[in-house]
Amino acid sequence: MKTKHGAVLARLAHWQGWKFCATSVLSFACGVLIASHWIHVKEVRAESNRVFELMVYHTAPGKVPELESIFQDVSKLQAKHDLNVVGYWVPDQDSPWKNTFVYLVAQASKEDAKTHWDALHADAAFPPYRKAAAPLIEQVNGEYNVEEVFMRPADYSAMK
Repeated sequence: MKTKHGAVLARLAHWQGWKFCATSVLSFACGVLIASHWIHVKEVRAESNRVFELMVYHTAPGKVPELESIFQDVSKLQAKHDLNVVGYWVPDQDSPWKNTFVYLVAQASKEDAKTHWDALHADAAFPPYRKAAAPLIEQVNGEYNVEEVFMRPADYSAMK
């Protein structure tokens, strides 16, 4: 036997369930908005002197594989002296860059770069690699054709 009170209690329970769900969703949304505000308020962008050094070696014709082989060992010395190489690249097809070996070094600052390069060049293990690489690198007017460019990340760059 159904009573009038039973139907009212069922409706009340149903309404309270929706009220609970609506309150939960509203509380979650408010929490997300507040948390996202705090995150943005506390977000601090530190000024940085970080630089990237692009190294472009122009080799004598057909000498990229030999230079690449030398750098496979030099890379260990570079790491030892805190030269943080992001990567090494060689062209994978016949192109105007076919005689080019490129790598990118990330440095905390230009001053750190100088310190690290000086340490590498002072390492007794380095001169044999330099001697082996010298005949592979193209020369222009008696100078090795190596381009060194310091770059800073653009404000919108994903890598900083």
